[in-house]
Amino acid sequence: MVDSQYYLPNDIGISALECGEAFRLLSPQEKKYAHYLSRAAWYGGLVVLLQTSPESPNIFVLLQKVFRKQTPAQLEKVGTSVGLSSEEYQAFLVYTAGLYANMGNYKSFGDTKFIPNLPKDKFKALIWGSQAFQEQPKEMTALWDSCSGLLYSLDNKQKQLGLGDKGITTYFSGNCGLEDAEVAQKFLDSKKLSAYNTRLFKKEDGGKTCYEVRLASAVKQDCAVNGEVESCCGTFCFGDKDFTVTRGDYAPLMEKVVFYLQQAQSYAANENQKKMIENYRRSFTLGSVDAHKEGSRYWIKDKGPIVESYIGFIESYRDPFGSRGEFEGFVAVVNKAMSERFARLVSSAEVLLPELPWPKEFEKDTFLKPDFTSLDVLTFAGSGIPAGINIPNYDDIRQSEGFKNVSLGNVLAVAYATKKEKLTFLKEDDKDLFIKYKSPSFEVQVGLHELLGHGSGKLFVQDDDGKFNFDQNKVINPETGKPVSSWYRGSETWDSKFSTIASSYEECRAECVGLYLCLNQQVLSIFGHEGEDAQDVVYINWLSMVRAGLLGLEFYTPESNSWRQAHMQARFVILSVLLEAGEGLVGLQEVTGQDGKPDAVITLDRSKIHTVGKDAINRFLQKLQVFKATADVEGGRALYEKYSTVSDTGAHNFLRLRETVLLRKEARKIFVQANTTVKGEEVELVEYEGSAAGLIASFVERFREDAEQLEEQLLELSRRDSSCWC
Repeated sequence: MVDSQYYLPNDIGISALECGEAFRLLSPQEKKYAHYLSRAAWYGGLVVLLQTSPESPNIFVLLQKVFRKQTPAQLEKVGTSVGLSSEEYQAFLVYTAGLYANMGNYKSFGDTKFIPNLPKDKFKALIWGSQAFQEQPKEMTALWDSCSGLLYSLDNKQKQLGLGDKGITTYFSGNCGLEDAEVAQKFLDSKKLSAYNTRLFKKEDGGKTCYEVRLASAVKQDCAVNGEVESCCGTFCFGDKDFTVTRGDYAPLMEKVVFYLQQAQSYAANENQKKMIENYRRSFTLGSVDAHKEGSRYWIKDKGPIVESYIGFIESYRDPFGSRGEFEGFVAVVNKAMSERFARLVSSAEVLLPELPWPKEFEKDTFLKPDFTSLDVLTFAGSGIPAGINIPNYDDIRQSEGFKNVSLGNVLAVAYATKKEKLTFLKEDDKDLFIKYKSPSFEVQVGLHELLGHGSGKLFVQDDDGKFNFDQNKVINPETGKPVSSWYRGSETWDSKFSTIASSYEECRAECVGLYLCLNQQVLSIFGHEGEDAQDVVYINWLSMVRAGLLGLEFYTPESNSWRQAHMQARFVILSVLLEAGEGLVGLQEVTGQDGKPDAVITLDRSKIHTVGKDAINRFLQKLQVFKATADVEGGRALYEKYSTVSDTGAHNFLRLRETVLLRKEARKIFVQANTTVKGEEVELVEYEGSAAGLIASFVERFREDAEQLEEQLLELSRRDSSCWC
């Protein structure tokens, strides 16, 4: 029997993401703006199929073809006729829903492969019995042959995303390893090119190593971009390697994104939105990250829009090297009542930032007050939907020009609702309190994490002209007591320097800020918590974090000694720090469950949170910030890898506990999102039921107008690079 972590259970939670009320309150112009931005996001989101695995685009097209001809209810009759049980047919629907929701056959949260939870011959029989197959047997057979092997394969390398022998990635050709990623980063730095919208392909030519750096763009040919002295494209000698920079990755999809952005631009509410979209169009047309950065600057200036959005190659979690962005796009409507709380938090930021444990020289010279809004998501295209976001991710903009924070309210409302019987690893008398305060405490944590976590802390930089943004003769490193001796130079960034640990390390720093500042009564008051209620919020926030640290073991792979999810690694690190603090602050005990199987109980002494807990986070958080600020990669790696270690020695056998966590894990929820459609002069919202069938219907209808052309484009993009993954 296949390990349960490699398939999605039939009873997985699938919920509709409610946004009807928020959408109905929009004006006709705002609805059209939201509609066309959503179209751009959904077409761009298909890029993620090509960024995930070689087989993902082909599986997607196979399933789309099947469900374009028959609804889930109609196909069920075919399933019965070819011998599928009701459980097997439900497993087929759940697999399809999972592939759509994750935009590929690897989980967006954890990067583990999932395969259908029904026999391969039953899956094939259903395809062969479908109307799509009856109408196009030759095409459907070829499509099945192109992906059926990898559809079910659980070879060690294919179990998770990774680089080289550690897993599968399509950010790099299959012959690339860590050393190739490192030399490519040095080349990109030398050319002042960002890796965000690139992929790397390697080949040997006459004994010489040659690399192609491919930029995502609608335009394929080389041409100079406005503002460039010379084109970034061309062939360059770098050391003993040749690098060729080309345009045109994902070109047909980028064309769609640009087309719909142009439509949206006509309905923009102000000049900032128009200029923002103009620069996004330029970015996706020509593959220019600089243009996207310019668009992001206008986005920051667009304060308090009714319809909020962001789009592009954003988060670098799934690039094994940590530098390349996965495509995502979201469109959301502001929740005014909740946004008022976040606005009060922003207003208090300058009072709260000095509370953080590092010296003032390690904090930004001025806090650039960002927009911080609570949003109801209309569209979130990509591999998954987060609870909160702090963007843009460009360090130079965040440090000197600002950023925005968003909390996704309708996601929070659904994602973290928990049933008591599914609560694991807690004492019985903690469970009721946990259910009552999980959402309020997480709201506080998200607010602090995004605004004062990701929004805090200075990076020490010496620019290309030799100018420092700090006094290198006077600023003292609090960890050594000596002047700061390292910093970022020229085009070096946080991601390029800390690469493989950058995402998780930064998430850990932000989570620690949230834990540390949630102890502040002013913060709790902003969110409406006073007295005993406030202390319960603090207790559950800290208890949630240590429990999440234990749950994080699901996302550790012993075979490759690697973590597959940045946030969960961060939470395990925090659990390790708090266990090390001792004095009975955190307890972790292995027990036997009522079912006779291995279990565990985690406890937190609430009387010691403000003393032992606060002191431990204070010390650790200062270290994290100092190593980050000073570009001390060696020190930062040593610290982070120490607390990330999962072993069977020491006070706790974490390898054995991992087996217990896997035994009792709950699958992450899946969201069903609405569509918008234009009927005459009106934009209508089309909503779907919260089920696998509802999610499938939403995806079929989302791309119905140009389905055949789009499917052929996806298959052609997949075929183009099929030889690169061997």
